[in-house]
Formats: sequence, C-alpha cells, structure tokens
Amino acid sequence: MSHDHADHGHSHDHPGDGGDAAPAWKHDGVRVIGANQLDVNTAQTPGMNRAAAINFARVGAQKLWAGTVTIHADAKTGAHHHGHLESVIYVVRGRARMRWGEKLEFTAEAGPGDFIYVPPYVPHQEINASATETLECVLCRSDGEAVAVNLDIEPVEKPESVLWVDPTHPHGGV
Repeated sequence: MSHDHADHGHSHDHPGDGGDAAPAWKHDGVRVIGANQLDVNTAQTPGMNRAAAINFARVGAQKLWAGTVTIHADAKTGAHHHGHLESVIYVVRGRARMRWGEKLEFTAEAGPGDFIYVPPYVPHQEINASATETLECVLCRSDGEAVAVNLDIEPVEKPESVLWVDPTHPHGGV
C-alpha cells in the first residue's frame, strides 16, 4: 500500500524542516543545562547558595525559574520571602526544616523525595536539620525573575510543629 501525500488542508512545512518561516528548533528548542553550567549570579539569601539553571537570561524562560539550593550542615538561612512568586522545593539529599509565619512560628520537616510548597509573600526560613550532612534541593519558581526579599524577623523561641494536612490526608501525611 502506497502512502498518499495528498494535502488534506495541512501544511507540509513543519517547524525545523528548513522552511523560511520555521523556528530554528536546533538552537531555540530543548536546552540541556549541565550541572557544571549553573549560574550563581542570582538573588541570594544568607546561609544558602542558590544557582540558576533555567531562567530568562539563560534560556529565555518566560514563566518559571529553576535551579539548585545548597545549605551547609548545621546551617540556616535568614528569614525571607519571594514576593508574588510561588516556590516548589524538592529535597534531593539531607533533611530540610522549614520555618514560616510572621515570627517563623510554624515548622515542618522534609527529606529526600519530598516536595515543599511556599506560597507568595510567606516569610520563611530554610534550615539544614542535619549537623553533618549537606542539604541539597532543586528549586522551581513561578516566574523567570529571581525575587528574594530578605527580612529582619525576631523568631519565636519554640515554633509550632505543623503536620501536612490536605483532603486526602486529613490526619497528616507522610
């Protein structure tokens, strides 16, 4: 059976096939950013090292920022928030303790494979809960800009522990 190349109302000029109007997919398509190519020239918060992999400046990303965060053993960040941005943190290695609230009065922990969601404008602090192991995370934000607003907060002495609760885990999830 032969293949009929009749035009059924579709253009045969596919993106990247060399046609004049086609985008240059070779250079404007998928990008791989090597682990040794991350950019540390991004908004920083004392106590952590952020490195950008995906942002507007590096790949033209319009709606997100992604990179890594490293917190040394027994270290913590200063209190901060990320303006209107939503953040997702994925713990790769180590143990993260998050504190948040007007006086950092709430706390929760996350380990390898766990995701942490930080809503816009929420004052928070990342803490490496291990005295011996580096905390390594992947970070994604909802915009290409790197917003980090450092705050001068006097934290409460003993934060309230908060279990992760949602409609599918009404008694706290693991």
